[in-house]
Amino acid sequence: MAELRPSGAPGPTAPPAPGPTAPPAFASLFPPGLHAIYGECRRLYPDQPNPLQVTAIVKYWLGGPDPLDYVSMYRNVGSPSANIPEHWHYISFGLSDLYGDNRVHEFTGTDGPSGFGFELTFRLKRETGESAPPTWPAELMQGLARYVFQSENTFCSGDHVSWHSPLDNSESRIQHMLLTEDAQMQPVQTPFGVVTFLQIVGVCTEELHSAQQWNGQGILELLRTVPVAGGPWLITDMRRGETIFEIDPHLQERVDKGIETDGSNLSGVSAKCAWDDLSRPPEDDEDSRSICIGTQPRRLSGKDTEQIRETLRRGLEINSKPVLPPINPQRQNGLAHDRAPSRKDSLESDSSTAIIPHELIRTRQLESVHLKFNQESGALIPLCLRGRLLHGRHFTYKSITGDMAITFVSTGVEGAFATEEHPYAAHGPWLQILLTEEFVEKMLEDLEDLTSPEEFKLPKEYSWPEKKLKVSILPDMVFDSPLH
Repeated sequence: MAELRPSGAPGPTAPPAPGPTAPPAFASLFPPGLHAIYGECRRLYPDQPNPLQVTAIVKYWLGGPDPLDYVSMYRNVGSPSANIPEHWHYISFGLSDLYGDNRVHEFTGTDGPSGFGFELTFRLKRETGESAPPTWPAELMQGLARYVFQSENTFCSGDHVSWHSPLDNSESRIQHMLLTEDAQMQPVQTPFGVVTFLQIVGVCTEELHSAQQWNGQGILELLRTVPVAGGPWLITDMRRGETIFEIDPHLQERVDKGIETDGSNLSGVSAKCAWDDLSRPPEDDEDSRSICIGTQPRRLSGKDTEQIRETLRRGLEINSKPVLPPINPQRQNGLAHDRAPSRKDSLESDSSTAIIPHELIRTRQLESVHLKFNQESGALIPLCLRGRLLHGRHFTYKSITGDMAITFVSTGVEGAFATEEHPYAAHGPWLQILLTEEFVEKMLEDLEDLTSPEEFKLPKEYSWPEKKLKVSILPDMVFDSPLH
């Protein structure tokens, strides 16, 4: 639960949590990390020292449900001469390290990121006659913060969030989000590391799909050129009833050209998916997806998980020859990627004892495979083929309902264990599929109806017998069963 109140200093704090503290002691009434961010707010809003603020009644570090201690709400007059409307500016406190005493975030030094390294902001167009900021954006920010804390996956500029619901629970077409650097907030050096500010930008479904097929930064630049759709400061207007492509049809041509020229920067998604080895009977003791030890469930090994993590991290790197990183137990940091780095990969087992030792799993070549996707994941296959593989890149589906992954690779990707001689290969529950350009073109023809999924009924099956490959698009409920 949260409460709304004005704030000068954003409230008192509890005594530091037990445990070692790396930095020197500070006054508990105004934590240094919070003070540094508040100073940036005061720079931007010197005439609003006591903004309205949504505060968590029970702090997260005391067992409360809301990771953000505070969300401050400022009134921004915009810039009429630059066609920037008046709006409400929301700023979070809590994704970065506010306290430095390990109660929420581990203190790792002043040179790296503070906590997760960022705070969220949001700019909402002020309605005529509106005297106080709506509070629903604060709960939206809490929802995103919960995802970050629970998954330990961070965000970065250009990321997209598929929300599938009006952000304000109305009938609005603004149902998804892109993330970008805040238009005015500058990075802050705190005693506990650096904090940047990522701004949430509300978008329509069509704009989200274009960001997936091309890249988030490209769509953000287009939104900046359309005043009613965001303008230079990317201000969200929940009453916007048209997409940027309906407002200016020429923008679709720019997206299509960008896809053709650049391909897609989306290198992977979490999805409802599964795969079967059709060349081996399911009752075979030596199942292709893993080697089971006793009654332990099939799990991606730690090294497989690391390589998938690095595969996704390197998704944005534009190389003459994209490379899948070797299986390596050492973490590598600071790599570019379309989904931000994770301090804990979502494919890791909840119990380390359930992870199959890497040395007991060998890479196997498969003769025939069956891929299974739900409708939402299947709709991304043309993007995977046209936007990634035809541009010499790779694309990974990692399962959210089971411990497995599927990576499509082109012949231009080095480091894959799938080869042209053996295009289907598995390392434990991680399947790689190498597709030639000729076969990709054939698949795109056959999968054309996936771009209009409302026109077909589930289940839907596609088969290429000469390639010994089958793809099924199945209802969600299939993936919710224990078998997947």
